[in-house]
Amino acid sequence: MRTSIFGRFLALAWLLFLAPAAGAPARAGELELVMVERAGCAYCARWNREVAPVYDKTPEARRAPLRRVNLDEGQPKGIVQAVRYTPTFLLMKDGGEIGRITGYFDDGQFWGLLGGLLQRLDAGAS
Repeated sequence: MRTSIFGRFLALAWLLFLAPAAGAPARAGELELVMVERAGCAYCARWNREVAPVYDKTPEARRAPLRRVNLDEGQPKGIVQAVRYTPTFLLMKDGGEIGRITGYFDDGQFWGLLGGLLQRLDAGAS
């Protein structure tokens, strides 16, 4: 009986506290990397195979945690211009876009472009 009650407690805690935060925008002053994707996108699938398994383990992820947005559900808020191609990666700060990577070719290009966005931010040019 205890396992059942404990399991219900964990499920309720997930629904009330953790699940809403999973897709929520970052808090004020925090960076986040928003991946705009859509079903059937071959380049999104490639990014998911090549980068997604390691992204959360990187220094970049500690600075800019990943949040996913499905373009079929609408444009993300706070962007400079409409997203037309997927995947598009938006570097967001305080709910506003400060940088963008459009498309995905390979992991080397992705890490280089993301590193460049973060360096530009560190240099004070946002």
